[in-house]
Amino acid sequence: MTALIFLFMLINFADKVVVGLAAKPIMAELNLTPEQFGFLGSSFFFLFAVTGVAGGFLANRVQTRHMLLVMAIVWSLVQFPMLGTVTFEVLIACRIVLGAGEGPAGPVATHALYKWFPDALRGIPTAIVAQGSALGVIVAVPLLNYIIVNYSWHWAFGALGVVGLAWAVLWLFLGREGTLEDSPIVVEGAETAAERIPYRYLLTCPSILAVCCAGFASYWGLALGLTWFTAYLVDGLGFSQTMGGNLFILPWIFGMIVVLGGGWLSQRLKKAGVSSRVCRGAFAAATVALGGCVLPFIAMVSDPGLKIALLVVGTAVGSTIFVVIPMIVSELTPQPQRAAMLAIATSTVTFAGVIAPFAMGRVVQYAATRQAGYEQGFVILGALLLVGGIIGLLFIRPEADRKRLAARAAAAPLQPARA
Repeated sequence: MTALIFLFMLINFADKVVVGLAAKPIMAELNLTPEQFGFLGSSFFFLFAVTGVAGGFLANRVQTRHMLLVMAIVWSLVQFPMLGTVTFEVLIACRIVLGAGEGPAGPVATHALYKWFPDALRGIPTAIVAQGSALGVIVAVPLLNYIIVNYSWHWAFGALGVVGLAWAVLWLFLGREGTLEDSPIVVEGAETAAERIPYRYLLTCPSILAVCCAGFASYWGLALGLTWFTAYLVDGLGFSQTMGGNLFILPWIFGMIVVLGGGWLSQRLKKAGVSSRVCRGAFAAATVALGGCVLPFIAMVSDPGLKIALLVVGTAVGSTIFVVIPMIVSELTPQPQRAAMLAIATSTVTFAGVIAPFAMGRVVQYAATRQAGYEQGFVILGALLLVGGIIGLLFIRPEADRKRLAARAAAAPLQPARA
């Protein structure tokens, strides 16, 4: 099942990147300003968080294998209108629908995966599935860029629709539901375990809030990369569409190495008895802060190759946080509530995608030069990463919060509920 869920996330991210990859031809054909294109990039996330939360609560009650199938079909069908002549409004509408369909994908896929692996063994499977996104970019971008350059950006959307339908057929015949049950959260000295915890306690848990802050900052960078990376290379640094599209994969290659290595190290340390605060929280938060320290130098150097290297490292070095978020949330949440909390956390983090592309578009449009505008936007990202990383370092303490949550649940037990 890990392999199929991995492919699911691969297609998920290929759908996301195609607009950013085709930024220049789309802007040229539709005569869009940077601000308008930024709005297009943000439109994908307009309903992303809403459907993400709704899908998470639904996954507490509906088998995940059914939800994954429906999502894949929606993603595929919404790509086909792009094959014809489209207006800016039609493109916006299709991206909004696609975002709504992809909103629950990450948390529901993670919830499905965790039905096959206990907590101590989730590091590597989580990293593998998370890297479906990176590999989706690495595999799909050269192919999509070839289609864009040699045919048109319209055909790139159609190709993604066909691939999505092929996965749906595969999942229909091979997809299964896991049967693993997590142990309830137990407070020391209590006679019974907490099978459910009031959501008000979970939503105000310092570790969950802190990991979401670090994740929000990192997703700001991811959203900028999805929408603006190729445009920066082509429009800001003067690369061709072919070269800019091929270079698009660099942050994802680096991020895949970081995430797989980080997931392996985190799981190894966890099995060796190292606390989650250190092997998950502190490790991931420190890499987020490191990215924030690197990015401001983009505006201080003149060599294009060095600018690209700084951008790749600054935006991707903190990618481990995307593996740590579901592990921290799952560590602190009883299984009957896990899908909903994963969805809430994911939707909180990905809300950065609503703001970041449009904000960058405004900065670029009103800057003295296009290159200066892009680089000002990356400096702002660096500040966000530094703040988010510091918050994570200070407040991600899952062991202490687990005891606190269990004690609160024991003092004020929650009656069983359906969601």
